[in-house]
Amino acid sequence: MKLTFANDLAHELKAKYNLDDLTVTPEICPPNFDGDLTVNCFVLAKQLKARNPIAVATEVKQFLDGHNDVVDAQVAKAFVNITLKPEALLRDTIQDEGQILAEAILPKQEQRHILIEFSAPNTNKPQHLGHVRNNTIGMATASILESAGHRVTRINLVNDRGIHICKSMIAYQRFGNNTTPEREGKKGDHLVGDFYVAYDKEYRKQLAELRKNNPDLADKSDDDLFLNTEIGRAAQDMLIAWENNDEDVRNLWTKMNQWVFDGFAETYRRMGVTFKHTYLESETYMLGKDIIQDGLERGVFKKREDGATVIDFDDPSLGSKVVLRSDGTSVYVTQDIGTTLLKQKDYNPDQQIWVVGDEQIRHFKVLFAILKALGYEWADNLTHMAYGMVNLPTGKMKSREGTVVDADDLIDEMEALAKQATLEKAGDTPPENLDERAQTIAMAALKFMLLKVNPKTTIMFDPQASIKFEGDTGPYVLYAYARIASMLRKAQDQEDETSPDWSALKDDAEKKLAIRCALYPEMLQKSARELDSSTLANYLLDLAKDFSTFYRICPVLNAEEPALKAARLHLSKCVKDILKHGLNALTINTLESM
Repeated sequence: MKLTFANDLAHELKAKYNLDDLTVTPEICPPNFDGDLTVNCFVLAKQLKARNPIAVATEVKQFLDGHNDVVDAQVAKAFVNITLKPEALLRDTIQDEGQILAEAILPKQEQRHILIEFSAPNTNKPQHLGHVRNNTIGMATASILESAGHRVTRINLVNDRGIHICKSMIAYQRFGNNTTPEREGKKGDHLVGDFYVAYDKEYRKQLAELRKNNPDLADKSDDDLFLNTEIGRAAQDMLIAWENNDEDVRNLWTKMNQWVFDGFAETYRRMGVTFKHTYLESETYMLGKDIIQDGLERGVFKKREDGATVIDFDDPSLGSKVVLRSDGTSVYVTQDIGTTLLKQKDYNPDQQIWVVGDEQIRHFKVLFAILKALGYEWADNLTHMAYGMVNLPTGKMKSREGTVVDADDLIDEMEALAKQATLEKAGDTPPENLDERAQTIAMAALKFMLLKVNPKTTIMFDPQASIKFEGDTGPYVLYAYARIASMLRKAQDQEDETSPDWSALKDDAEKKLAIRCALYPEMLQKSARELDSSTLANYLLDLAKDFSTFYRICPVLNAEEPALKAARLHLSKCVKDILKHGLNALTINTLESM
């Protein structure tokens, strides 16, 4: 927000105190104080080398009292509340609406190439609510970064191998009767997930029998007893056969994985998720061993007495970490080292970001510390974007017991709720594009509810609450946009080309809305800088609420004077353009009518 009075004040203080740099950033004045904007002199005093904030406030008021744009300046402790002339406020905020969106883009020297990895599903089951949050955060973060001017590469890494995939394959061999997704009328990822559940059911049956027949095993964990069960050994044998390139096992693996990939593609399409490239763990899991050997020769790693290769960290909180087992096999972090180098080699980004749940915080600390110890300069530009769990009113999600909150089922439910809400709002004349509207509203509701909170926060997702057209919801913001679009279409029909009179916009609601519009570049860039979609989402909520207040108080199409009407239409169009730009940055589509 480039305000003339703020720039002039900064210039005055820099000259007076011989400073090379100083920034004055006004904020919206709190509702219980008189004024349009406020200057926080606590912040200003720090820039002026710890001068008394109240003395600074007095000094600021003295300068502003003589400024041509200022009607009034009042000191409230260490704050100066400022009332601007309407024409000055509107000149510096919304008069050039295109400039607001242009200022959202970072200067060229601050733009970077960022690689972001997200989603990372397993091919033994469909995606669930946790993946919905991951996909939503990943896509929105990538889009926000792009909207701020960065070049972004979206990457997926699919876990398509391992013991869990073999469990679904064993169950299919035993219980599948050579069925197919087409025969069952079911998405391939759902069908494979059914067999994962079937495996778990049989495994638990065998565990119960094993413990019943061997009371001395009662205290053993399920994992400890895995190879004591027949079906556990069968899955392990299949994994070994896969690693030995057994033709029959590989053919079954390829067939079932393709079913899952086809299912994932449909889920991604519904969510608007896209990737530049998808890496497969079956192609990357052997990576990293050569890097460990090189590090061992350079003294980064050492051999333990049992033959395992380890690294001892300087940071005592990380302790030590095995990077190769005593039998020479890799651990997860070894694979991640190799994959990280592969991505760096393939795309040469300035920064790599992983969108992964917060249960993996330690894993990424270890990974990044190893890469730094190996001497990679770019290792300082690696970021784990951790996020919290998603819960429903019924509790946390589970998958092996078959009680997973399936992503496709959730989207279906959201679309049904959106269709019902749309029909209730439409009354006796349902819209022709009902299904399209319901899909847009459903995804807006789902995504906005997940994005309006800081990613690190564990959240309770309530589908019924998220779909409402009132409150802090995506449909509420969509409706604000559609209302403005409808109003502007009516204004076009009236063919009035009167020029705006900015001095006529004197109502507090008008001025507050204009200031809110001007804050958009700052909010978008803050959201990109902090990797926090909630900054942008909550800004859009505030903008929609401010417009609702303005719309209720200030007639637009029926304004008293043509020049006032033109000014209010211009202000409304500015809000519309920002809402569209901001919602699109969150990967949420808009509707021209609701």
